[in-house]
Amino acid sequence: MNVLSRRTFLGGLAAAGTLPPSNAAQNQRRAPAARIDRLALVRRHNPVIHAFDPLAPLSVGNGEFAFTGDITGLQTFPLEYENAMPLCTLSQWGWHTAPSGLDLKTLRLTPFDTHGRQVGYAVSSDGQKELFNWLRENPHRLHLGQFGLRLLRRDGGEAVIKDITDIEQQLDMWTGVITSRFHFEGVPVTVRTAVHPAQDVLAVTIESKLIQEGRLAIRAVFPYGSSTMQAADWQQTQKHQTTILRQTAGGAELRRTLDADEYFVALRWSGAATFSKKDAHTFVLEPARTSFRCEFVVAFAPRPMQRVMPFVPETFTASAQHWQHFWNEGAALELAASRDPRAAELERRIVLSQYLTAIQCSGSLPPQETGLTVNSWYGKFHLEMHWWHAAHFALWNRLPMLENSLGYYQAILPQARELAQSQGYVGARWP
Repeated sequence: MNVLSRRTFLGGLAAAGTLPPSNAAQNQRRAPAARIDRLALVRRHNPVIHAFDPLAPLSVGNGEFAFTGDITGLQTFPLEYENAMPLCTLSQWGWHTAPSGLDLKTLRLTPFDTHGRQVGYAVSSDGQKELFNWLRENPHRLHLGQFGLRLLRRDGGEAVIKDITDIEQQLDMWTGVITSRFHFEGVPVTVRTAVHPAQDVLAVTIESKLIQEGRLAIRAVFPYGSSTMQAADWQQTQKHQTTILRQTAGGAELRRTLDADEYFVALRWSGAATFSKKDAHTFVLEPARTSFRCEFVVAFAPRPMQRVMPFVPETFTASAQHWQHFWNEGAALELAASRDPRAAELERRIVLSQYLTAIQCSGSLPPQETGLTVNSWYGKFHLEMHWWHAAHFALWNRLPMLENSLGYYQAILPQARELAQSQGYVGARWP
């Protein structure tokens, strides 16, 4: 091994409880290594951001659902990130299929010589480019909704990203909370963001005197589906509907309809506030000026809400408990004592990779190449990503996080057998 000696590496894994002690390790029991301080190990690698970087948004999630925010902790300046690392709200269940008007049964397979025999594959030639592309691009994963701050300057204009100063943003991987601090026209703002570990719920707290000045509100915008990396088409406003199903003094439930697809969004807030529809797909939650604090939760679901939504304190508490269990129960590898100059960077990548794959790649479907951050390959997952992004869960003693998605193979087994037979293979062929 390049970074660490094999002895040091295996010794670290044995101390973490993933390997049985070797004879050498048994001989060293007279001087046992100190236990790993897992809190310190994780927190010394918490991402900290002090400047706008369109390639470095931060995400929170639970494997089934993820929310990616900008330097404000929400999706306040999406255009600044759109062509770099788009700010999306994605899930394992949220997909959109655009109408085709095509006869899918007319797809023709082109034979290719495969180890001495002819095997048929779909290609875009032979006058079927439109059908081929539609099949590649549908269904595509859907951006469920953009939630950001509406910040008004003293002159009445809306904030632009250069108006945000004194940025101090940190993702605490020990609790799964993003804390974003910044100034807008000299006024401090603090935003805390987290996702519930067992429900597709985003929780947000905001503290700022801008609320009392009437210059800070929360804006929600919903897009049409798209197979692009952004997973959203903001121009096709007439092709989808956003309907308020019910509204109370402390919450609202919306129904989203996109062609033959639908899903539901519920909001709940504390304190006095107004929730209003500004256009077909834009809504604003404006807190009353009686307090400098605002907190709310947003839940997303493929069906009407049947359960009581957890509120902000419960969500933050559940998030902290989940992540502390995650870091304490799995294996750990600490390289702080290594004299190799590369050890600190290797340790950082190990910790960050565990966090990222947990929020992006531990859900009910095989991992997508870019997880639940953006749409790569039209949001489709590829089965080689099981090796790269999820097989490691078993090696870190987090087997259930891998098992979550293994049911896919059983579900698709009939099609896999049919595909194998059609191509002259015995058994099953996974797509």
